[in-house]
Amino acid sequence: MTITTAIIGLGIMGRRMLEHMLKHPSYEPAFLWDPNPANMALAREMAPGASFAQSAEAAMAGADLVYLACPPGPRREYALAAAAQGKALFLEKPLGVDIAASADLVERIAAAGVPAAVNFTQAAGAALTDVAADARSGQMGALAGVDIVVTYGAWPRAWQMGAEWLRFRDEGGMTREVISHFLFFSERILGPLSLVWARPSYPADPKLCETHMLARLENADGLPVSVLASVGGAQPDRQEVTVKGTQRSHRIADFYAVSTSDGGTFQRVTPEGIDPRSTSLRAQLDDLEAMIAGRPHRLATLEEALRVQRLIEGMLAGTS
Repeated sequence: MTITTAIIGLGIMGRRMLEHMLKHPSYEPAFLWDPNPANMALAREMAPGASFAQSAEAAMAGADLVYLACPPGPRREYALAAAAQGKALFLEKPLGVDIAASADLVERIAAAGVPAAVNFTQAAGAALTDVAADARSGQMGALAGVDIVVTYGAWPRAWQMGAEWLRFRDEGGMTREVISHFLFFSERILGPLSLVWARPSYPADPKLCETHMLARLENADGLPVSVLASVGGAQPDRQEVTVKGTQRSHRIADFYAVSTSDGGTFQRVTPEGIDPRSTSLRAQLDDLEAMIAGRPHRLATLEEALRVQRLIEGMLAGTS
């Protein structure tokens, strides 16, 4: 069965999903909308046969699945409107920025009974699947915690410049956009986390998002998740999650590339010459199809996304 899809938001994430849905035999991204005419024009070049709607509501009306790649602000109302029409939902992260509003959203979508998930992009990918399997099997020895290191020369990064809202404290920033992925990953390995302390740093302009983040979180057994993130200086992007064990540790760089160490230099195990992002996105779409059909899947639930949001907003508020 082909899943007729509406994509709301045609910025970099919406167009990336559009590209991969066009390649997947189970999806027909038939209804597209964005308030920015430039984004609509770029999407039209990719999918000239799609219907380009006059509004988000018009795009959603004809779809089986609604993928919401818009900023957090309007995402909640679009999600509720789609759920009220019985549409399956795939939401970009973060789930939101207001915790009470997101908790209400989770409850109302659950009451609507529609299939729904959040696009933490590692959820169905090989990196999380394989590292979690190693952790469960005992091949890593006793788990010792997780280190998260994220550094950028500038934020937003060059390829994100079209998404102006990422610069601002209200909805943007690297903690929501990037570290949220890695906290989701950590919780899938260690279980639910609690925030122990966080030290964000902000620029003088109160409208702008954080430039640095230091934080410690712990699971129920006291295993630590340590976060170091910074923006500035002449440097390449660095995005690393290291899941540590007493016998073996795994490091995931740039979301998908896994290396392993038994105490020596980390050795890459993800094969060279493949595009792990494309492979992971295909796995997300495979699991999204399973979710819509009522089969088991690995995608992030709304409850998981809400838990991550609570951690992220606590970190941004700072706590001693």
